[in-house]
Amino acid sequence: MKQIWLVVILMISVYCSAQDGSVYEKPPVFSQCASESIDEMKSCFNYTLNNFLFTNFKVPQIVKDEFYKGDVQILFEVNKEGDFKVIYVDAIYDELKTESKRVFGLLPKVKPATYNSNPTFVQYSISIAIPLAQPIRVLTNEPEVKLTQKDSLNATLSGEFDEVNAELKPYEKLEYSSELNVPFTHSFYARFDDEMNAIGTNSHTAAKPFVYSDVAKYYDIKADRESLIKETDSWLGRKLYNEHLIEVQGKDYWFTVDPIIDLQVGRDSEAEFSSTWNNTRGVFIQAGLGKRFNLTASVYESQGRFADYFNQYAESLKAFGPDPAVIPGRGIAKRFKENSYDYPIAEAYLSYTPAEFLNIQFGHGKNFIGDGYRSLLQSDVASPYPFLKLNASFWKIKYTSTWMWLKDVRDEVVEDGAFFTKYMANHYLSWNVSKRLNIGLFESVMWADTNGRGFDVNYLNPIIFFRAIEFQTGQDAGNAILGLSSKYKWNNKVNIYGQFIVDEFSLSDITGGEKSWKNKLGFQLGVKYFNAFKVDNLLLQAEYNQVRPYTYSHNSIILNYAHFNQPMAHLWGSNFRELVLIGRYNYKRWFGDAKIVMGQRGFDFNTPEDNFNYGGNIYADEDSRNANTGITIGQGNKTNSFMTELQAGYLLNPATNLKVFTNIIYRDFNPEAITASTTNSNTLWFSVGLRTDLFNWYNDF
Repeated sequence: MKQIWLVVILMISVYCSAQDGSVYEKPPVFSQCASESIDEMKSCFNYTLNNFLFTNFKVPQIVKDEFYKGDVQILFEVNKEGDFKVIYVDAIYDELKTESKRVFGLLPKVKPATYNSNPTFVQYSISIAIPLAQPIRVLTNEPEVKLTQKDSLNATLSGEFDEVNAELKPYEKLEYSSELNVPFTHSFYARFDDEMNAIGTNSHTAAKPFVYSDVAKYYDIKADRESLIKETDSWLGRKLYNEHLIEVQGKDYWFTVDPIIDLQVGRDSEAEFSSTWNNTRGVFIQAGLGKRFNLTASVYESQGRFADYFNQYAESLKAFGPDPAVIPGRGIAKRFKENSYDYPIAEAYLSYTPAEFLNIQFGHGKNFIGDGYRSLLQSDVASPYPFLKLNASFWKIKYTSTWMWLKDVRDEVVEDGAFFTKYMANHYLSWNVSKRLNIGLFESVMWADTNGRGFDVNYLNPIIFFRAIEFQTGQDAGNAILGLSSKYKWNNKVNIYGQFIVDEFSLSDITGGEKSWKNKLGFQLGVKYFNAFKVDNLLLQAEYNQVRPYTYSHNSIILNYAHFNQPMAHLWGSNFRELVLIGRYNYKRWFGDAKIVMGQRGFDFNTPEDNFNYGGNIYADEDSRNANTGITIGQGNKTNSFMTELQAGYLLNPATNLKVFTNIIYRDFNPEAITASTTNSNTLWFSVGLRTDLFNWYNDF
């Protein structure tokens, strides 16, 4: 982790762009440029600065003696008073650093940059080539000048001559129109959910995360972020409240770098060690090359201890090996001190848009399909995984194909210390039937890396029907699931949505009313009320989910609908019914969320007297089921659960989604029978923290 922060520090030192929170109207003005036209002021500033450096910069003797060819990178600013100030110098020789600071100390005071006619300060990075060469000024109103920036670059690379080169370009917040994903959190997506779901829009809102360029058609995230800008004169104030830590933009490229933090402290009323905490540090990078290629990467180093019920669930997910837990939604955790966890994680992806109708992504992360808080098709509750995704949009249709590389981490399937690999592919077709009605068709298949099968190319076809392929490759060669989703826009304030999932079913058993174990079905029904009761930015949501026992499981356990001991769909697996009530509100930088989750679940007893599989654990063996018929939701160790979560806070930095917040969770968990794996729990968990909010944390197990 120390190496990561060293890289960040070096990047801060070497790169920065002209910036003042917005694109300024006029650059700084040397006295020699006062009579220039507004169009030539930037060119004059560049030339005058370069010429001054060329005239006054004395290459140290040791640099000449060693025939050094390279450059000096200088980060500097021109403040509101018009003074030049060196922030950082990066060079191979200390003598070059000293000389750079000396020369900048000789620069005269200039007229400062202005924005809306008010003085402001700007920052620049400049690269001084060694050896030096006389700069050439290129005027925008003199077309007869043949030397262009590209020509200069080619000449420099060919070694014909070196020149002082400065690229002075303010950062224009290009991520908001890029092909990058909008970081998926339910709280942030609620800010533009109503605009995306207005009657008459041709948006497709189920497949998440969204791409910025798709959201920009219906909601201006850039304008929303800029409306929250705080007035501040200091560099530290701007970086804390308004901007990315590093913002660099050049011709045909840009990137931003930000720290990731998630610092929390709290109390758990139930645990033996009542204090809870989390300490996450990381780096988040976004970049664009040209208009069609983007990438992002994030690295997290975390330690923490959570509420007792959370810790127990994490340890129930334990993977093969000495590590005691899998942190839900994150990854494997090793023991930290006596009662805490250390859980590093990394996520990244490449996004390429070869044509306006097609986006291709390859990376390591998560995906979500649905309009609700939960998804019965594919959710983001499991740990990140490698994936390849194609999004094609045309007419009233959006078609998403995703291929995923997953892991079964149970002891019994590990070979030579390596986790077992399995694969998942799904297709989702979203069709806007009318201005109000959307229908989605979903199919998914899971297959395993058995007998050297590896990645089956039969499933690589993005438009083939998986169920037919499953029959062709063998009945037990894969586990196919079918789904249907729909959304109806009642009006611009009310949306009704739902999902229906079919893992397996027997039509004769359904019509016969025998409630067969083979009928692996589930459904979701929900409603959203935007700007509820005429209160702007108030979202109310109600959602009901129900999944029958044994859904998502398989007679070959390795083919269950899971990854890293976690479900790939609903967090509760199967054999449950659930009601979710949510309220979200935001006002400028303030926000508040309230959530109630209540439900009934059926667990296994896991006792010598009763070791049957009642259909709630998707990792259990179907052959040990309790019965073939008479299967009902909640069978087994029936458990009623109730949880409410309240969160309120303040958005410190809209550019990075850095929040300060307080969170209160009350959870009541009441099984009919107390067993080693299912215990009674009554928890009040209070915490406060500072978080870069980039993904969903789920605490409602």
